[in-house]
Amino acid sequence: MTQQGVRWTADQVLALAPDAASRKAGSKLGAAGPWSEAGSSDEGTVWGLCKGSGSKPYQTVVDIADTAGPAYKCSCPSRKFPCKHALGLLLLWAGEDGAVPSGPAPDWAEEWLAGRRKRTEEKRAAGASGAQAAADPEAARRRAERRAERITAGVGELEQRLTDLLRTGLASAEQAGYALWEETAARMVDAQAPGLAARARELGAIPSSGPGWPVRLLEECALLHLLDQSWLRRERLPDDLAATVRSRIGLSASPAGPPLRDHWLVLAQYDTTDPKLTTRRIWLHGTDSRRTSLLLSYGAGGRAPELALPMGLTLDAEVSAFPGAGQLRAALGEQFAAPSPTTARPHGVTTTQATVHYGEALRHDPWLDSVPVTLDRVVPTPDGDFWQLADADADLALPLTSSARSRPGLWRLVALSGGAPVRVFGELGHRGFTPLTAWPEGAGDPVSLC
Repeated sequence: MTQQGVRWTADQVLALAPDAASRKAGSKLGAAGPWSEAGSSDEGTVWGLCKGSGSKPYQTVVDIADTAGPAYKCSCPSRKFPCKHALGLLLLWAGEDGAVPSGPAPDWAEEWLAGRRKRTEEKRAAGASGAQAAADPEAARRRAERRAERITAGVGELEQRLTDLLRTGLASAEQAGYALWEETAARMVDAQAPGLAARARELGAIPSSGPGWPVRLLEECALLHLLDQSWLRRERLPDDLAATVRSRIGLSASPAGPPLRDHWLVLAQYDTTDPKLTTRRIWLHGTDSRRTSLLLSYGAGGRAPELALPMGLTLDAEVSAFPGAGQLRAALGEQFAAPSPTTARPHGVTTTQATVHYGEALRHDPWLDSVPVTLDRVVPTPDGDFWQLADADADLALPLTSSARSRPGLWRLVALSGGAPVRVFGELGHRGFTPLTAWPEGAGDPVSLC
């Protein structure tokens, strides 16, 4: 497996940045000026020394061929992964020919690579022994029963809270403020139902959120009530729907489907953060199976998740689906080659077909916020103070979500289009469409809008 000749685009490198500040700082280091002794190997390693504010340059090394995505090591004090130096080094490698020549890695880079290989083998061995030690079905059954009892008690408490809200009127939610729902969320955490806790917190943010908030609050209360009742009647549900309910409640599950090997196009990658956790969402598209899958990874304490895949490249890999009706989440299995460039694009649909697809998905999972969709031949168009994606071949359009309108990616999309149709991948839900990646008509590299 070689990496020489496999060059990423600058957009693919910058899509790995943990935030906008790192993206901007990394772009400034993507030229040869601050770098010395830069090099790369056929095995997929890139290294270099970057001049900083001190007398000693920062040692930066990137393992591009790592099976969990690029891995980084830098002697700078930054806690971001990748740091600006790793981004700058990758931009240098992806840009000028000869700026990062092939050659043997220096001792400090080899030492880090050897340590990574050793830790990987130790994790595999520990995982195998841990699986054997945990294989006590009777103990697992008792733990599951105890947790189910706690969740059921929490569901009863939550149902009483919803009943009280409807009895006193929705206006009481505005008077009570956010503290009421934060307390409810804490109770759901105690009941080991993190999915219910998250939905309770969302209820607390709706009152006074703008015109029409009582309608939105009532809708969300109805969905939460439906989830509660589905849990209480889970034994009567079809297996797939019951698995979806357990997932929405917050119960973890293992991949259940057989591994599917395909050439997976990395459609998009982006992070969402809260004070305790960073969640990374990576969308994949099987170029042969036409299946769309979602990879989730997490980072605690402000640290970026480990899994990072370069947008626009393909992986020859196996993916295993999680259980549940209409669920797209999957686990990345064995990879048979390093990520490689491709001209493949996902199949696009019309705006009408996209809305029909979302409606069908809600039949399987009523709590679904959005579905992945690739729109073909759409044009970003202003609509008063808002923006929409207009169908180039029909008098129809999809509105963009408020979050999409506030992102710099909107202007990248407008610039890419220039008034001409483009193909756009994103997430479609009841709040509108959020564009994540776009391709120009004809040939051209994908552009990240995250």
